[in-house]
Amino acid sequence: MVRRRVLVAAAVAAAGFLAAAAGTAIASTSGTGSVPGSIGSAPPAAAGPETAGTITVAEWASDTPTWIFPVIPGADNSIGNATLFTEQMWRPTYWAVNGVTPEVNTALSLANLPVYSHGDRTVSITLKNSDRWSDGTPVTANDLLFDIDLIKAAVRVSPANWADYVPGGFPDDVASTAEPNASTLVLHLTGPVNPMFFTENILGETAPLPAQAWARGSVTGASITDWNTSRGDAVKIFDFLSSQSRSLGTYATSPLWQAVDGPYRLSAFNATTGGYTMVPNTEYGGPHASAMSAIKVIPFTTDDAVHSAMQAGTLDVANFDLNYLPLAVSLSGYHYFGEPDFGMQFAMYNFKDTTGHFGAIASQLYFRQAMAHLQNQQGWVKAFMGGAADPAYGPIPAYPQSPYLPSDARTDPYPFSVQDAITLLTDHGWAVHPGGTDTCVNPSRCGAGIPAGTKLAFSYAVADDEVLSSMASDLATQARRAGIAITVQASSYSYILTNDNDATDPARDSAWAMADFGGYTDATYPTTYILFNVPNLGDYSNATADALISASVTSSNPAAVRNEASFLTANQPVLFQPNGDYLWVWKDTVSGPPASFENLTQFSATPEFWYLTR
Repeated sequence: MVRRRVLVAAAVAAAGFLAAAAGTAIASTSGTGSVPGSIGSAPPAAAGPETAGTITVAEWASDTPTWIFPVIPGADNSIGNATLFTEQMWRPTYWAVNGVTPEVNTALSLANLPVYSHGDRTVSITLKNSDRWSDGTPVTANDLLFDIDLIKAAVRVSPANWADYVPGGFPDDVASTAEPNASTLVLHLTGPVNPMFFTENILGETAPLPAQAWARGSVTGASITDWNTSRGDAVKIFDFLSSQSRSLGTYATSPLWQAVDGPYRLSAFNATTGGYTMVPNTEYGGPHASAMSAIKVIPFTTDDAVHSAMQAGTLDVANFDLNYLPLAVSLSGYHYFGEPDFGMQFAMYNFKDTTGHFGAIASQLYFRQAMAHLQNQQGWVKAFMGGAADPAYGPIPAYPQSPYLPSDARTDPYPFSVQDAITLLTDHGWAVHPGGTDTCVNPSRCGAGIPAGTKLAFSYAVADDEVLSSMASDLATQARRAGIAITVQASSYSYILTNDNDATDPARDSAWAMADFGGYTDATYPTTYILFNVPNLGDYSNATADALISASVTSSNPAAVRNEASFLTANQPVLFQPNGDYLWVWKDTVSGPPASFENLTQFSATPEFWYLTR
């Protein structure tokens, strides 16, 4: 998932990290609210009566919902369409985060942990018997199959119709299915899968959908019961639901979208502003506060407006940019908590840029190592992020704490040192001119495709963000000390993603050298599958990385994803940067288990656990 706001982008025995604490609805990562790598705290749930009411939540105008059908296309794959919207109405098969801990929360998942067999080619998923649709009918294995068949139909129409699609991956690898009983769906796959990857990253993106309400080709059409044997019918159903999802004005009134199994159903939606209200689903079978509140989501355009609403006491819960950390801390009557998300922040290299032979230069590991040496990550965290961030040296950051972090990524493999950068360049055939521009004088050592006389000068496009711009400016300053001439160019988040990150457009190959839009948010099983092994992100390509990424998603090697992360930390496919905390603030009259607030930093929301204390 692309990180929407830039400053917020089996590994082990399955029973170990998949299991949540037995008997707990939602466990806290700490008993005191103190979480490693965090700022602020989520205090223990308040004692005393739990009162229901309406809890107001801020929404950024850029993140207003544009899609309600849970099979989300790439163009609509945003936090606004998932975290506080579709996932509240249709819960994923597996809930793959517990506070800031990367583990499947079995209490919040709709199914028991899957059973893998036949060399990890067969997956058996048994749904719980406690979950029901809002019309009182049980959630069944056929509803999960309905979702999978709709995903198949979506990508058959166009690969762009499902944001998580990779050719040859899911659902292409589902050879056949079986339903031995009403609660169990068995998937027979074309090849082996890593159980952790498939459970968290694949099945965690599926959700049982209400076949009894949605399996039709039109609003007044008859119910279709044989879609799983007739792909034409599945496409007809997909086309109908997609067309209805484009009609924003009917979100709160169409009976289609009232058929939910999650804790909430939509009661009001403003198609103009994107604001909406959700009320509790009385048939919800999962754990929740004894008195569930309604959730009213209110669009805002600026941090100033959010802060003013909180000062006035008219807003209960909000996300702040880190630039507003001092104001968040100063708010009276509010708690705050921040933690980096499961993801990475980075600047991309364009390995196809022919301007000044930059693509050939970026392909040299020594150059990428030199660039890493020019980053003063600890200094940036202190100077530009107010300490509300953590250095990160590879695809898996130190925080939130992950069992997959390789030991050689716990400390900086390329610590800040302009001299080390200079040494790498001189050792590889460059004449270094501090304050000037370096020149390749020994092409046999500079590397393939870099002729004598090549200048070490290139552009760096940066999204319009204060922290990203500050980091880019300091990097250019340090680089100049090593004779690397970097021209920082102001750009925008949307332009970089739409244009610079378009690997299918040859015209973009030489339009940029480096670009920084922020980063990506990872799934809890942190493979870089579809990130560094397919044509994107500047067309990084490495056979070793491809093999390690493949092993992470297909082998049962307990160390597979750590081996992948270890190699990428050393190989530096991008310029890894500090991960800023994703900061949330909430009124002290709103309470709940600590993890129900902590998980907001991981783009995961469980407001059904919140309640009012007065």
